[in-house]
Amino acid sequence: MGGFLIKSLYFSIDPSLRSRLGLVFQEGETIFNWGIGVVLRSEHPEVKFGDRIEGVFNFEEYTIRYGMKGDTAAQCLTRVENRHKLPWSVFVGAIGISGKTAYYGWKEFSHAKAGEVVYVSTGAGAVGSIVIQLAKRDGLKVIASAGSEEKVKLLKDIGVDVAFNYKTTKTSDVLQKEGPIDIYWDNVGGEMLESSLDASSNGARIIICGAISGYNSGNAQPIRNLVQLIYKSITLYGLYVYEYDHKYREEFYQVMPDLIAKGEIKYAEDVTIGLEKVGETILAQQKGLNTGKSIIKVTETE
Repeated sequence: MGGFLIKSLYFSIDPSLRSRLGLVFQEGETIFNWGIGVVLRSEHPEVKFGDRIEGVFNFEEYTIRYGMKGDTAAQCLTRVENRHKLPWSVFVGAIGISGKTAYYGWKEFSHAKAGEVVYVSTGAGAVGSIVIQLAKRDGLKVIASAGSEEKVKLLKDIGVDVAFNYKTTKTSDVLQKEGPIDIYWDNVGGEMLESSLDASSNGARIIICGAISGYNSGNAQPIRNLVQLIYKSITLYGLYVYEYDHKYREEFYQVMPDLIAKGEIKYAEDVTIGLEKVGETILAQQKGLNTGKSIIKVTETE
């Protein structure tokens, strides 16, 4: 069975890429992440010229693949249907890996009930901002934090009830005042996780999506109050998005494009052009300089 040639269009830049940069690379080896591309030539019976394909690709302008399936969910490719004529960049963000992470995790672990309280750290990020909007649709009170006043404004614009700048306001003070919290969506770890454990209600759910506070530290501090998991019967969930793709993929593609096309789910993108800019884009994201989803557009034209 023949292969097919894909021209890369967009790549997702995610905080977790930082952890891969600590590995030893061989000469000529590339980093990889979620992307979308267009088929330029195909000798495969299930793939045709012009198909838009999404999945995990090496950061390179062209790639050759020999099938849509892989040994794991992370290695599988998907043919994308853009029935709402949305920008293709959205398929590495709000309808790509970021949207899937938010949607799958919220559906699987939140067990949300109207009137409950959720706290979302890194709320202005690509995942957090979608979690916030899903929570609001379910009737929850949403507390969210970000690292600048500009991002706090973005939080308010998407409906956050209590938005604050964690650099100028102490997280524990806000949570003690506005809580107790029933759900914590954790993108950060560290001190924010500790504060959330202290402010959690009995039977709270904590969804661990990321731990960006420790990605650049070789000496991350341990969480000192894990005993709260026992005293408050808190459930801690680890979210690896690919584990739930089989369960939620079809529903996701039925629901999320419609919500985005209608403007019921809002998203922001921070697009940089050129593969040569990947390194500085990762760095900017680690410094919190991006607003919305960090994306690499491979070339000026699609």
